[in-house]
Amino acid sequence: MREMAVAARSVVTYVVIIAYIAVAGPLGLFIGVVLRWKRGLYALGHAGVRLALALAGIRYRVAGREHVPPSAVVFCSNHESNVDPPVLFMTLHPYLHILYKAELRQFPIMRTVLDVGGFVPIERADREKAAESIARGAESLQAGNSFLIFPEGTRSRTGQLLPFKKGGFIMAIRAQVPVVPVSVQGGRAAMRKGSALVRPVRVSVRIGRPIPTAGLTTENRDELIAKVREEIEGLMGQGSLWS
Repeated sequence: MREMAVAARSVVTYVVIIAYIAVAGPLGLFIGVVLRWKRGLYALGHAGVRLALALAGIRYRVAGREHVPPSAVVFCSNHESNVDPPVLFMTLHPYLHILYKAELRQFPIMRTVLDVGGFVPIERADREKAAESIARGAESLQAGNSFLIFPEGTRSRTGQLLPFKKGGFIMAIRAQVPVVPVSVQGGRAAMRKGSALVRPVRVSVRIGRPIPTAGLTTENRDELIAKVREEIEGLMGQGSLWS
């Protein structure tokens, strides 16, 4: 009976979101391509994500917002589920930029939206293109835009942190902006492997204190990575905000 309720809720969520995309998609293209109105595009995105999370029964609580400085930062988070990106998109910053996998650019509408939003694609398999992406990200940070990175590069299936990739940290060092450690927990049960059903979950987001990069060079990247990893592990160890 419970599985039937989950299935029904998932179907309703998918249908409503598809309908939202059908309406908001053309409007977003007009706002993005014609008007180049970035804030309007973010407003559409937040509305869609908020609707999807509410319909799916995904609730979240946040601790540590007071730690986020008004200047540009690189948010660095662990990654355990498909619901992490939308939850963090809603909670970390009103105009959050993302360092994302270049494969997403295969979808024309997605490519346009990501470009207007100022998101930066990264091709990890091509070192030269990856370096170009890191340089673009650093320039965007220097212009005042905050970024979210998932340094593990993929979801952890065990809850333990995977090895960290260096690109986002090099980006922060080049821009001389702080790295803000973030832990996100509770979303893993939302979508089981091989299943399209979305189950209601309670997600906890903990935001740590900024770790400065002022005065660091790329030679210090491993030290920075170790410090950020330690802070994220500490945040994860604090457990759920729902208990």
